[in-house]
Amino acid sequence: MGYDGKLLRRAAARYDEDKQRRAELFSARQRECYAKEPRLEEIDRELSHTMAKIIASGLRRGADPRSAIEALKEENLALQRERGELLHALGYPPDFLEPKPNCAKCGDTGWQGGEMCACLRGYYAREQNAELSRLLDLGGQSFETFSFDYYSKVPDFEQDMSPYQRMEKNFDACRDYAYEFSAKSGNLLLSGDPGLGKTFLSASIARVVSDAGFSVVYDTAAHVFARFEAQKFRRDDEEGEAEDDVARYLKCDLLIVDDLGTEMTTAFVQSALYQIVNTRLMTGRKTIVSTNLSPDELGARYGAAIRSRIEGEFRVLPFFGEDIRKLKRT
Repeated sequence: MGYDGKLLRRAAARYDEDKQRRAELFSARQRECYAKEPRLEEIDRELSHTMAKIIASGLRRGADPRSAIEALKEENLALQRERGELLHALGYPPDFLEPKPNCAKCGDTGWQGGEMCACLRGYYAREQNAELSRLLDLGGQSFETFSFDYYSKVPDFEQDMSPYQRMEKNFDACRDYAYEFSAKSGNLLLSGDPGLGKTFLSASIARVVSDAGFSVVYDTAAHVFARFEAQKFRRDDEEGEAEDDVARYLKCDLLIVDDLGTEMTTAFVQSALYQIVNTRLMTGRKTIVSTNLSPDELGARYGAAIRSRIEGEFRVLPFFGEDIRKLKRT
């Protein structure tokens, strides 16, 4: 999966903070028990020395260390039994003073054989949702809260179906896309006038795909192109933040570009859009584009190469009807 380096650093920092907090709580637990029964501290000290002796005996040359190791193991077990009895007398379980990792799979390292462990992925998902929530209402925008109430059931003769019927199809397509997202998923173009639910469904997809552990980046087209420009010309980018942002756009598992067509279209923007679409197609990464423009209008504005890739590699979901935001205000 294409993890966002910036978010991964944040997630790792939170992970380490919680790990340190658990270590401090364990130390406090030890101090509490030692204060109640000083012999427990002596036993833990002896156990640490016993383990060092076992390792030393195993490394000693010139003699068979097996008998010495067995004797030391017996000593170790006897100390553990005594500790368990003392803890039981204090009302604690026998393993109360045995340090245990929060995650048995990775031992609280966050990684398993070079792959991110599920425990660290949970931290990453929370950081990613926090980042997405800066631009999207992930709390209120979800498939569960989507409403069809404002979509007319009167057929649109140009479209051969009603806005309500079209939104049912769009909703089903977006929900299936989100819950079945994988490396084999396709790309989506959400096309239609403002206020018809494109951003709402984009946010719903982002939420589900992010919760499934994939890296998701959502941004407006204007800001995406601004970051590409800052990266190219090194504007206000002393710490390489624009370069990091461009890498996120190109390498995340799912990129959602909203409001394509509202930016000022220049030769640079056309080139940047081609780079985004083409690079992500070539590397098998998935893209959702939301726009007020039709595929024909996209081709006219951004060139034949973009139109060809949209027509060949994107599933087009057309949106039509009355502006929902205006209807809600009446």
